[in-house]
Amino acid sequence: MLGAVLVPLNTRLTRGEREAVLDSARPSLVLDLPLPIDSPYVDRNYSGQRRESADRDEVFAVIHTSGTTGRPKPVELTYGNFHASAVANAANLGVEPDDRWLCCMPLFHVGGLSILTRSAINQTEAVIHERFDVQRVKHALAEERITLVSLVPTQLSRLLDAGAKAPRLRAALIGGGPVPSGLIERAREARIAVIPTYGMTETTSQVWTGKPLPGAEIANGPGGELLIRGPMVAAGAMAEDGWLHTGDRGHIDEDGNLTVEGRIADMIVTGGENVAAAEVEEALVSHPAIRDAAVAGRPDPEWGQAVHAFVVVAGEVADLDSYLRERLAGYKIPKQIRPIDQIPRNAAGKILRGRLPE
Repeated sequence: MLGAVLVPLNTRLTRGEREAVLDSARPSLVLDLPLPIDSPYVDRNYSGQRRESADRDEVFAVIHTSGTTGRPKPVELTYGNFHASAVANAANLGVEPDDRWLCCMPLFHVGGLSILTRSAINQTEAVIHERFDVQRVKHALAEERITLVSLVPTQLSRLLDAGAKAPRLRAALIGGGPVPSGLIERAREARIAVIPTYGMTETTSQVWTGKPLPGAEIANGPGGELLIRGPMVAAGAMAEDGWLHTGDRGHIDEDGNLTVEGRIADMIVTGGENVAAAEVEEALVSHPAIRDAAVAGRPDPEWGQAVHAFVVVAGEVADLDSYLRERLAGYKIPKQIRPIDQIPRNAAGKILRGRLPE
């Protein structure tokens, strides 16, 4: 709807979170059902014709961040941001006339919404699923000529467990957090072309997919924080130094490979040593009997913070301590490992650490 600012609403919000989002957005109209094309709310200009263009600096969507560490924060993204993102994606991955991008991510998340906008801008087809369903996605990849798909690591893992095949797929973009190396190896063994991707709401989705997208600059700031700038970055998210300070720690090597070590806020300081939660989580999920894991720091009178792990097991876990010591320094080994039924995650697949058991 040109002329209207889109505010996708997370359907999983609590009542309080929903009220907070609506209060910050102050919408003129709230839709819980599709809007008919002939509705009087569809914006028209004075001649009675639908608008055909928009200013690049005009806000197209206000998308709220995931809220993994606090209340969701509104981010204003313009038509220019979405256009720059789509053009950069096309230059990086290429565009084929028969491309069909499967969207099984929520449309209130920038990763899902940007599939629709880039498909419209690049004039390709998008296949939309209301939610991620393993069997439905598995069927689509095998039978519905899907050439591109965006997934989070847990979704890819579940598809591989289900024996998914993707004969027409030329790229599966995997993001939403650090991607375990063992998961990438499993996908390649299944002949699924996986490309790790990195981005955030403030960058209109991906800015690095196998390599930095054209127009996106990624640099290291103090403490190893990743800094980003480019035409796809929301202007309101830029700091005074002209960079978006992501809050993520990582680095790019000489070959252009990006390693994201996780959120700086998720760093655990134990006995004076820094432990990245994501590194410990990757070591845990590499164990064949651990399906999912989350790591958090807990107050400890001796160490300041102690590394605690929560795991979803899928079989007998034997000698896990020795297994981890082959992969992690001693101070990174969790002081406690607790089995739970499910790791709390948001719709984008990110761990909700605040909802882990105390």
